[in-house]
Amino acid sequence: MNYILLLSCFLCLSSDCPADGRTWVPFQDKCYHFVHGEEDSIKSYTFERAKSLCQGFGLLTILSAEENDFVIKYSPQVWKGNVNVWLGMYYDTDSENMCWLHDEAPVRYTNWEDSSSPSDLVPVDTCVALHSNTGKWENISCLDEVENGVICKTDQKTETKPKSNALLSALVILSVVAIVGISAVIWFLHQRHNIGSTIMTAFEYHPPFRVLNSDQSYLVEAEETDTVP
Repeated sequence: MNYILLLSCFLCLSSDCPADGRTWVPFQDKCYHFVHGEEDSIKSYTFERAKSLCQGFGLLTILSAEENDFVIKYSPQVWKGNVNVWLGMYYDTDSENMCWLHDEAPVRYTNWEDSSSPSDLVPVDTCVALHSNTGKWENISCLDEVENGVICKTDQKTETKPKSNALLSALVILSVVAIVGISAVIWFLHQRHNIGSTIMTAFEYHPPFRVLNSDQSYLVEAEETDTVP
């Protein structure tokens, strides 16, 4: 029964990645699609082309060190060697800070590569790429640069199938309860039948043994003598 309850909880909390024919990799509460060329050939994409390849989903954003490490560790399964991956980041002229494309939130977590040389990029033309072999970030031109890696990112769907999962869980639990209930009834009837048989055996009638007196013994002997030919 405990196993069934755990299974039900798992079904209620499970999430899904997009089912669009592409390979999505789940990590924490997000899904990631690592874009690669046909026959595993590495191609280069502009920033605008990279965004279009995600087909409505966002370009990669990195919000924590754990997420950055995940990208580093999974990238070798898709690409060979170092790949520079576009990050979904842009320079916001209002706040004069780098922001994420998907929600226009300021960039909090960063992992910039160490560089003492000043950047000659115009702020509004500044984009960012992640080096897959080190996980470090580098400022690059949004217009002139082409990079090899494109990773799309989206939230896992946690609200698409809660009712069906809850219904499945309820059916599983009800089935188990029904099986247990039927088994209990069968056991009870079996025990009742056994007890009834025992009582009937205990109350089976046996005539009591009687000691005959002398007159009765004489009559019995006389009857037996008459029956002998």
